[in-house]
Amino acid sequence: MNLLEEIRKIIYIKDEMLINRLFDEYHPVDIALEADELEDDELETFAHLINHENMAHLLEASEEDFSARIMAFFTDDELIDIFTHMETSIVADLLGVLSTVRRKAIFSSIKSADKVTLKMILSFDEESAGGIMTTNFIALRENLTAVEAVKKIISISPKTEIIDKIFVTDNYHRLKGIVTMRDLLVSHSDTLLSDLLEEVDFYVYGTDDQEVAANLFSKYELDILPVVNSNMAILGVITSEDIIAIIDQEHNEDMLQMHGVNADEEYDSTLFESFKSRIPWLIVNLVTAFLASSVVKGFESTISQVVVLSAAMPIVTGMGGNAGSQTLSIIITSLARGELSLKEDYKLIFKEIFLGLFEGAIIGILAAAVFVFWHHNIYLGFILFFAMILNMIIACSMGFLIPLILDKIKIDPAIASSIFLTTFTDTCGFFIFLGLATIFLPFLI
Repeated sequence: MNLLEEIRKIIYIKDEMLINRLFDEYHPVDIALEADELEDDELETFAHLINHENMAHLLEASEEDFSARIMAFFTDDELIDIFTHMETSIVADLLGVLSTVRRKAIFSSIKSADKVTLKMILSFDEESAGGIMTTNFIALRENLTAVEAVKKIISISPKTEIIDKIFVTDNYHRLKGIVTMRDLLVSHSDTLLSDLLEEVDFYVYGTDDQEVAANLFSKYELDILPVVNSNMAILGVITSEDIIAIIDQEHNEDMLQMHGVNADEEYDSTLFESFKSRIPWLIVNLVTAFLASSVVKGFESTISQVVVLSAAMPIVTGMGGNAGSQTLSIIITSLARGELSLKEDYKLIFKEIFLGLFEGAIIGILAAAVFVFWHHNIYLGFILFFAMILNMIIACSMGFLIPLILDKIKIDPAIASSIFLTTFTDTCGFFIFLGLATIFLPFLI
């Protein structure tokens, strides 16, 4: 019996003990994935069989759509009780899923201590550092002694997620540094935290994009990152566990957008949602295709006299597109990590020019040899060789420049780069190849 069948069987007999025992046997993520397949009436029964602590685990592990479905079955008071078993940052995310009216009603009923934290988290964009941070950390004043700090940690730690690293602040809650539990435990009891702390090398502002935090974690192999406001007061922390999902999300968004697909589209999106997401970029591609087609039309007489050109020219444009896409993928990835900028790294264009030259020469020789063997015309081979080199140079150069320029003018490179690159490689590839063929037409007939 699979998990979904097991859930349906327990729903049928309405056994609370068995349904809650599932959380001992299965991870909440697996339960959420299977429960999402239930009909609404089944899901409602399922939801009310689960105790509030396990429901909190389930909501933490759920996707946004499933969270919205299952929270609809609870009253405001029931949700507030469920929220008491969850981190404040997760509660803030779940409140964002609810309707404005219901969110306000629940927010007004939450105890004032949590309300301040929730209000602060909700003030940030959900894809900002402040939107993904956790507030379950320990921050102590720098004038405390080691023994005083340990006593405070013992009293606070049962409700805190992060206890191995303690943040140290001044009297204005401004971040001064960090102390590890190990340093506290091995130091003299009268030692002040100000004498033990180490400076924090990396931090992000609450308004920074979550991608900034993800880049810092990836580049410097961090396990924790403080989030501060403009006055350097610590607001929360981001852990490596938090950032794994963000890195995966950002990567998936970039991959989808590079292929003209809305990042919000899922495999099970409705027909209309998928159509609405994809058709605009297909129309843009159609416009650019007409541009390349108009170039070919301008050389109709050349093609009609040497029909074999129609078999060779897609090779030139196709290889140029592939070479450009290789460069494009590397540049977009580097941009996403904050490792590259047009102002500082424009000279790398010369590397791409030479790369296109060498790649074009090798591919051009191979393609030319095949066509000379097939059609016994060495001039066709030379034309294909030089066209391949020139288009490869253009492809690699544009694969480098296009995303950098788009990033400079504040357009997401992941969305638009591939369209511009295709336009350049197709249009230039057809023009170069057919232009050379027209020049050497007497030798091809």
